[in-house]
Formats: sequence, structure tokens, C-alpha cells
Amino acid sequence: MARVKPPTGERAESGRSAGKGRSIFRMLRKSLFKLLLVLILLPPILTVIYSFVPPVSTLMISRYVQFLWVDRQWVSLDEISPNLVRAVITSEDSGFCENHGVEWDVLQEQVEALSDGETPRGASTITMQTAKNLFLWGERSYIRKGLELPLALMLDAILTKRRILEIYLNIAEWGEGIFGAEAAAQAWFGKPAKDLNRTEAARLATALPNPLVRNPARPSGGHRRLAATNVARVQGAGSIFGCVLPG
Repeated sequence: MARVKPPTGERAESGRSAGKGRSIFRMLRKSLFKLLLVLILLPPILTVIYSFVPPVSTLMISRYVQFLWVDRQWVSLDEISPNLVRAVITSEDSGFCENHGVEWDVLQEQVEALSDGETPRGASTITMQTAKNLFLWGERSYIRKGLELPLALMLDAILTKRRILEIYLNIAEWGEGIFGAEAAAQAWFGKPAKDLNRTEAARLATALPNPLVRNPARPSGGHRRLAATNVARVQGAGSIFGCVLPG
């Protein structure tokens, strides 16, 4: 019976190369799968931890890595003036206590506006902004906005409304290197966050959409008008703060 000769020369080399290629592909596939698994599991794991541990934002981490100044003093929600709580909810998300992290009606309006060629206004809830600050990057994009949705739903499912707002008010940016209500109150008004009056709270709340431009201590005419409107809206807001404030 004739013996089968093993492959030699170019055929053997070709076989080894193909085997190496398949091995590398399998390793890459496994690595990508593990990375995807980490990206999926990390946010809920961190959120559970953040239910009792003060978190930092991705922007704060970025500044730490670049050795840039960061001013943040974590305080509990009870140590933040109710004036600021009311002003921020009124300005940023009046449906905060009722929604589940996403305002679907508002979001649909923005999608329709975009499809009509209009420039959509912001449709982010406080929970969506918190998700962005905790897990995503700062530059606006449709990809980031799409990622905010499931992350916001996750935050709302795991954390209480009080904790979501407490985190938001402690990691929101209020100026270059200034993060959180306590640091903002001290930097702009020289007082603790618990002592903010209605006007100061309104100026801080209405600075949130553009914190690197709007100066709460020396507001422009437009900023003053926004703050005055906020004060009036808070007075007529009724019971929209019930999930975070007593009475």
C-alpha cells in the first residue's frame, strides 16, 4: 500500500499560514466578545455601586488624567437648598418625578423636527443628562443620544429619584473645573449650597445648558431674564417636586 507523503514546501507553508490566520481571527473574536460583554455589564454594575458611593463624571476623569484642576465637594441632597432643587427641575426636566428617565413624547417631537429639516432643541431629561455625565462623552452626536436612552432607563430602574438628582447635582459642570452644587455655590456666591436663595439658585440652574459661558455671579442681560423666568415658573410649578422634596 502506497504511503501518503506529508505536504512539503509551499503547500505546507500555506497550510501553516492559514492555520495561524484562523487562530488570530478566533482570538480577535473572543477578545471583541469579552470587550462587548464588559461594556454591557459595566454600567449596571457601576450604577449599583453608585447607589451608595459618590461617583465622578467622565469629564472629571478626563480632567484628572490631564492633570487639570477639579473642584468638587460632594454633599447630600439634604445639604442642597430646596431653591436649587426646584430651580433645576423646573429648568431642566419639569416631568422628572413622573417620567421613567425618558420623555418619549418630547423625544418624538425632536425626531419629527429633525426629519423636517429643523434644528431640534434639547430633549434630555435629568436622568439622561446624568447617564451622559456618568458613562458617555461630552461632544454631541446622534450616537451618544441613542446610548443615553437605555442608560437612562437603567438608571431609573436601579436608583431612586432622590439619588439620581443627588448624583446629577454633584457632578454637573458649573464652570471651568467646577463640578457640583457645593463647589458652584462656593465659587460663584461664596456660600454653601444649602444657603442659596431663589435668585442665586435660578442663575445656577439656567447656567447649566452653557456652563462655560454663563456666569451666575455676573449674568448677562439674557441670563438675568432666563433666571427671572425660572423664579416665576418655580412659583407656579405646583407639586412637580414631590418625589424629591417633602410637602
